[in-house]
Amino acid sequence: MTSLDRPTTPDPDAGPTDDQKAVTQAALFDAFGGIRGTVETMLPGLLFVMIYTINKDVKLSAIAAGAVAVLLVIVRLLRKDTVKHAFSGVFGVGVGVAFALFTGSAKGFYLPGMIYGVGLGVAFTVSALVGFPLLGVILGPVFKENLSWRTRNPGRKKAYTKASLAWGLIFLAKYAILFPLYWWGDATQLGWVLIALKLPPMVLAVYFTWVFLAKAPPPIDVIAEYEAEELAAREKKA
Repeated sequence: MTSLDRPTTPDPDAGPTDDQKAVTQAALFDAFGGIRGTVETMLPGLLFVMIYTINKDVKLSAIAAGAVAVLLVIVRLLRKDTVKHAFSGVFGVGVGVAFALFTGSAKGFYLPGMIYGVGLGVAFTVSALVGFPLLGVILGPVFKENLSWRTRNPGRKKAYTKASLAWGLIFLAKYAILFPLYWWGDATQLGWVLIALKLPPMVLAVYFTWVFLAKAPPPIDVIAEYEAEELAAREKKA
């Protein structure tokens, strides 16, 4: 194998190309579900709060939200689309439905997701502070770099650290607004504010992630490296 055949380690001082920026944007779009994934995560909660606002029936609202979440998964299965985002959505809705039916309170539908969101905010923040940014763990496989950014690509690690910190602070700020409403507001107010805050913080976090990663060195394709090593080993034996 010649030197031209071998995958090369990106130059940490090299600026990102337009192609790299486009790849980063596409990868983020796919990783976080895109427009369709966002709609699928918002629709069950929106349906719940709309029905509850009209008739104050917790059971009907919860069942309707759960049914829509399951229907979205079935549609994806029938179309043979990826179901990872739909399944995560139906799981979250299912837990919320169970809480709402068990407690008989509409606020119970929102509580599991709120606790999960706070947990994510803490995890993103702490992981960034200890030097093992969670976003790098999540996005590493998407960019085919796995965890190579930790030891071989310091520019990527710095970008993942900044992005993880941004996600953590945005999540914690969001729930600093929502939890006082959970404790002292009514269920209808909480539901509509939660829906209103569903998309903007996510868009802001993804935007910061794109900004940081688009300026970072390109990822090291460890999958390509492994395949090249396997090919070299086979050629050596031949």
